[in-house]
Amino acid sequence: MATEREATTTGRTGRRPGPTRTREAVLAAARRAFAANGYDGTSLRAVAREAGVDPALVSRFYGGKAGLFAAALDIPVQPDALVVAVLEDGIDGLGERLVGGLLGLWGDPRAHDALLTLLRGAMTHEDAARLLREFVTREVLAKIATVAAPDRPQLRATLAGSQVVGLLVARYVIRVEPLASEDPRLLAAVIGPTIQRYLTGELPGGS
Repeated sequence: MATEREATTTGRTGRRPGPTRTREAVLAAARRAFAANGYDGTSLRAVAREAGVDPALVSRFYGGKAGLFAAALDIPVQPDALVVAVLEDGIDGLGERLVGGLLGLWGDPRAHDALLTLLRGAMTHEDAARLLREFVTREVLAKIATVAAPDRPQLRATLAGSQVVGLLVARYVIRVEPLASEDPRLLAAVIGPTIQRYLTGELPGGS
């Protein structure tokens, strides 16, 4: 496997002359790919090809597609860390931990503006909505549902997603009061059990 120095200085491969410019080229290619193809339709290999770098270098920089997506949209959020935090204490209470974790991210000044821009864009542009929907469903909720759900994980993930997105829109975009100014701990305690039921409760109709 080529080293980062080799991957960014070897003229025969057409790669950029330094890691900073290489990262810029990768992120620019990723933004174009995500915008054109959505989250599901974008691959690390295609982004690497567009940027003129080895796919292994993209993985080394960003750890995978989720990390690349977060970096391309300037969102300081690693979804895998959230998934681990939600699941690490078992199935009981995961709905409350999920809501609390998401509200905690929005309360972080480093993440708030980027997340708000992404959510507002999803409300007005179908491509942005598709991108956000695919990312949240695949990288967060589907991974949680795969572990927690007794059956129908995809349906459960989308049910939970509808509740989560509705909460975020009402609290941060439309700013419905008193929801917009309510203590996140109370919201997690009230809404968490609903998420829990979506993910682990019995669904009508069986599997």
